[in-house]
Amino acid sequence: MNNTSEHQRFDELKRSLTTHGKLIHVQEILERAARKWPRNTMAICQDQRITYKELYERSLALAHSLRELGVVTRERVILYWENSLEFCIAYFAVWQAGGIVVPLNVFLSEHELKKIIEEVQPRVLIVSPHLKEKMPALESAALISDVMSSKQSQEPLLRKEQDEHSTAAILYTSGTTGFPKGVMLSSRNIIINAMQGITRFEFSPKDRVFCALPLFHSYPQNICMWSAVLLGATAIIVPKIERSSIVKGLRHKPTVVVAVPALYGLFCMLKNLSFSRVKLFASGGDALSDKVRGLFALIYGRKICNGYGLTESSPFISIDSDDYTQPTNTIGKPLVGIKAQIRNERKQEVPDGTIGTLWIQGENIMLGYYKAPQATADIIEDGWLNTGDLAYIDEQAKIVLAGRERDLISNKGLKIYPQEVENILLTHPAVLQAGVIGISYHDEEIPVAFVASKEADIEKLARELKVLCERNLASYKIPRQFYVRRELPVTTTGKVDKKILRSEVAL
Repeated sequence: MNNTSEHQRFDELKRSLTTHGKLIHVQEILERAARKWPRNTMAICQDQRITYKELYERSLALAHSLRELGVVTRERVILYWENSLEFCIAYFAVWQAGGIVVPLNVFLSEHELKKIIEEVQPRVLIVSPHLKEKMPALESAALISDVMSSKQSQEPLLRKEQDEHSTAAILYTSGTTGFPKGVMLSSRNIIINAMQGITRFEFSPKDRVFCALPLFHSYPQNICMWSAVLLGATAIIVPKIERSSIVKGLRHKPTVVVAVPALYGLFCMLKNLSFSRVKLFASGGDALSDKVRGLFALIYGRKICNGYGLTESSPFISIDSDDYTQPTNTIGKPLVGIKAQIRNERKQEVPDGTIGTLWIQGENIMLGYYKAPQATADIIEDGWLNTGDLAYIDEQAKIVLAGRERDLISNKGLKIYPQEVENILLTHPAVLQAGVIGISYHDEEIPVAFVASKEADIEKLARELKVLCERNLASYKIPRQFYVRRELPVTTTGKVDKKILRSEVAL
């Protein structure tokens, strides 16, 4: 940590990205990077790499092709591609053409894809050759499956100056509470949140960010795409989460690792990975368990910094980057420019130390959900975003999570926070994953637990888990039933999918 304060570093960065009183627009950031750092490597993917100059030229060529296909200012373009250099080229091509980029989850079902495409009504679909079969036919949109074939042109595109507050990207959420919703982010949302993260992490052009997470997600997009390009840093893109790809990516000597808890769990299972030059391990996307953080510290001798964010907040809200270790549900102070409040059921602010719903405010808050004004109004009030997470503010002004509001279990008027119970279950050496949900039973809610384990004697494990809970939890918090599976269903970011677990329970 250097001697300047976080606010000072943020202000300095903002000045460098402001011209004539206006913050840089996303459609300009790659051109700026190519001019400032032409020979810097922007991305490495296995044995391939691309410099900022090359990426700019490739994406500019594709942008010309997009214009020829009718992409004008604020036209929507869907990007459906796996982690690769081609993803980066196509992503920035859409912005250079003046369009709105809509990167889609490559694990969506055909039904989900069809519904999103009907909602977005894109002018062009940029689709990987390997994913074309999943993509439903759409007569009203052009299809591009080769982002390298466009003739390279040095001619800059004539661009209409865009409002920094208009939509630049639509990112569809995972849909854990229903069908995926399109989060509309403005250029200002994106630039401001990238700056907030850069300031807290103290990134520099010399950094190399290890990215094994899917690039369609806001978390890796922010660090590996937006922040990297603002700084001239390098993204090490891992095409698949598998041992050989991970090992190959680590050979490029990353300085920063961004991952979800499930991926850190995989690093622990692989045991002998090389993280010699890494200065920061950041975790987000799901609750970090004591078990994963403890194992990682034991095997690699390093601390995982626990962060927090939502796609609706572009996505970063806070990260606990202090040198000393605190409980895993401590997610640090809000980033520069972000305000946090804890409110009760009546939406009134409560004193520090009191658990309530976390609300946040800042220039990183989304414009709203695409074509869903009521869903937007349900979570944004007077510029404040209801995160749907339960938390409290501790004596150091740090946010401490207590679980998802929708996951809260109410038993005879007493509140049960699933994350607390899950952390206890994960201390058992045979438990690999845990998910606790509440189910209705005789006019009350009771907790039940799902665990993933390779233990052969399921009944014995269930008895041991009950004893473990009895020793560490109040009686009303103890799960009434323990379901043991070989593995639990997860979302694309590695979270235990509680929506599926609820559908499996029948008491």
